[in-house]
Amino acid sequence: MSSEFNTAPDAYPASTNSRLRTPSGPIPADQPPWNPQRGSHLPYARYQPFHEFVEPVSLPDRTWPDVRISKAQLWCAVDLRDGNQALIDPMSPARKRRMFELLVKMGYKEIEVGFPSASQTDFDFVREIITEDLIPDDVTIQVLTQARTELIERTYEACEGAPRAIVHLYNSTSILQRRVVFRANRDGIRRIATDGAEDVERFSEKYPATDWRFEYSPESYTGTELQYAVDVCNAVSEIWQPTV
Repeated sequence: MSSEFNTAPDAYPASTNSRLRTPSGPIPADQPPWNPQRGSHLPYARYQPFHEFVEPVSLPDRTWPDVRISKAQLWCAVDLRDGNQALIDPMSPARKRRMFELLVKMGYKEIEVGFPSASQTDFDFVREIITEDLIPDDVTIQVLTQARTELIERTYEACEGAPRAIVHLYNSTSILQRRVVFRANRDGIRRIATDGAEDVERFSEKYPATDWRFEYSPESYTGTELQYAVDVCNAVSEIWQPTV
């Protein structure tokens, strides 16, 4: 290992924060009320939009491919969440807190703060930022959970008292995982998703003081038949009846 690698618990220089510029431009008037993202101070004008040199995709029956990115997007930072892509040595609660404060200062309005049902460290960190009132009024936290009743319940316990939170539910849908991991057919995997969606909705009713939003992802959807992935997502939507 290089001798230049800093292994200290606090490896980030204090000067980093002094160079940051938190986005402070006005919120576009046409943004929905749940999107408080402000315009970026980054020099995006120096880059050529992709649609000026790549032939745009045009699908007559759909509108989103013809839309051009012209203002700051609502980004969700997922750096804090432990999981398959996490660090070999996960961050300590103190470093998680520093990272959370850094993401807030950078202007993120949605921050995935943990996988509380999978890690005691993540659970404790979510509780810390809620009980110590560290979440700004215009920031929404997000937590990840598998589609299992006991894990969903644990997730809500971690989020108790949060002013706003997104519960991100997922389950595997790929052909390989259906056959090797779950040994279940399409109906069985769809049922895992819909049972999880019902649990997410049911447990949210125990905490009415929180403004809840739900998100669903079919894990490994790139290895899933396209229409089947759509069918599973539609089945979840039928339960949640999304308004946006």
